[in-house]
Amino acid sequence: MYNHTKLFDIHISKMNMRETVAYLTEAIEQKKPTQVITANPIMIMAALEDENYKRMMQQAELVVPDGAGVVWAANYLNDPVQERVPGIDLMLELLGRAQDRAWNVYFLGASTEVIEAAIANIRSRFPQLHICGYRNGYFGTEQDEEVITELKSKNPDLLFVGRAANQQEPWIHQHKSNLSIPVLMGVGGSFDVLSGKLKRAPRIWQTLRLEWLYRLLQEPWRYKRMLQLPKFMWLVFRKK
Repeated sequence: MYNHTKLFDIHISKMNMRETVAYLTEAIEQKKPTQVITANPIMIMAALEDENYKRMMQQAELVVPDGAGVVWAANYLNDPVQERVPGIDLMLELLGRAQDRAWNVYFLGASTEVIEAAIANIRSRFPQLHICGYRNGYFGTEQDEEVITELKSKNPDLLFVGRAANQQEPWIHQHKSNLSIPVLMGVGGSFDVLSGKLKRAPRIWQTLRLEWLYRLLQEPWRYKRMLQLPKFMWLVFRKK
């Protein structure tokens, strides 16, 4: 087990970005299926409200502290992580490593328009990257077999999945053993950012831990999800 803190019975990695990339590099070299969850307070709250979701998070091979609220909670409870490991930054670090080591990468998620725009920008940034395939994330359980057959035929070393929050991690968890892909990572709205559809928060917003607010200003319909944040803070206060 990697060095971790425990937050509501969920292991959260204490590794910094460099150590996390090294850990996942080893997983790829050993062909060891590893589900990466980029945890934020909303996901923690989902786990507290749904035992199946909690079990899924507990069984993931690596849970990194993506959300600023998770980093705050670990610090407040006197078992801090080294640093925040944002999912989109981890994804980009892994793409750089994939280009250097000739790993195969597959992208699954978002709309066809968004994923194609994201792929174009990724190719521009990583011209030697081996992209073995991509497809949109709009499919139901009746198409799972078709998607899994496609993934197996492409044999990626890295699979990045960007789907709805209630589908993304559970889908990876359900199929990771069958797929036998070394690293499977949920990337949330990263494809929207990489495509240019959404802007990422400026560095000052990130430093002030207000990236969530910047995204909310771009997508105000997300406000209902954000109502979980004060609930999360209250539970952390009570835990201490």
